Amino acid sequence: MAPSAPSINSTMSSRMATPRPSSYRNKFEKRGMTYNIMLVGQSGLGRRTFLNTLCEREVIPPSEAPNPDSANVADPMKFDTYEVPLEEEGTRVSLTVIDTPGFGDGLDNTSCFKQLQDYIEAQFDEVLVEESRVKRNRKYRDHRIHVLIYFIAPTGHSLRELDIELIRRLGEYVNIIPVIGRADSLTVDELATFKQNVMRDIEYYKLPVYNFCWDESDSEALKENRDIMDFIPFSVVTCDEVLDNEYGSVRVRRYPWGTIEIDDESQCDFALLRYIMLNSHIADLINYTEDVLYENYRTKKLEVGGFGEPEAEDGDEETSHTTDSKKPE
Repeated sequence: MAPSAPSINSTMSSRMATPRPSSYRNKFEKRGMTYNIMLVGQSGLGRRTFLNTLCEREVIPPSEAPNPDSANVADPMKFDTYEVPLEEEGTRVSLTVIDTPGFGDGLDNTSCFKQLQDYIEAQFDEVLVEESRVKRNRKYRDHRIHVLIYFIAPTGHSLRELDIELIRRLGEYVNIIPVIGRADSLTVDELATFKQNVMRDIEYYKLPVYNFCWDESDSEALKENRDIMDFIPFSVVTCDEVLDNEYGSVRVRRYPWGTIEIDDESQCDFALLRYIMLNSHIADLINYTEDVLYENYRTKKLEVGGFGEPEAEDGDEETSHTTDSKKPE
């Protein structure tokens, strides 16, 4: 789907100024950028429709109806990879999205945490190996995860143990942005209270979610980023439907009692989150991954001597990249 949604400038104006594109972004505008997103959350929180709405096209088709005979058996977590070429504000974005169906659906989810950590670390190790080569592969594609969107169930109470453990274990390896999936299941007051409870837990447990204010060199951008921090966790409502009205095409989610326009900032935070992820902060997320998260990992890896010898040179052939879909042990 490719609707002409209301402009971000108009939808953001009543709550905060539109975030300015990062100062890092200029270097990407001509050659484009490679950008990798991971979606993590339990089944039923809208990861599929989130991705489709984010990319304004059907990236993941509707899933088949579950077999009632095996409904009580949780499928093991796996990694599904989707390549989505985009162009945002004149910049080519080679977007890769890794979805993680099966996360958190079992009684014991310990293996899910390990699978996720191993997957993210494996992408760091690929770069570490590539950097050690005498002759670099000109066609090498960076597969490091630049942002992990974590879907929190709209319980209306606080973070669950599953949420706390996921953020605690992965926060040092990847930029985690928490969102409330299916936020339309909460009333306005319930949503406001739930956001406060989530942020209280994040501060109490010192959970390492992405800090939009990490770069303090630009005072104007810092003020805008502080405003953005007030929206965490972002409330998300997504849709598969586009309706035409007197103002043009709008993306909506329909209910018996009415509709929600997902690009209306008074109804959810999706428009702001999309603008942040695919426009104003995309370069910040990439640079923080490369300059901070990866460098910290690289330092620790080399200090403990956990870096193996690089494989034999293979010319300019593109380095293969495989996703780990091994069943949890």
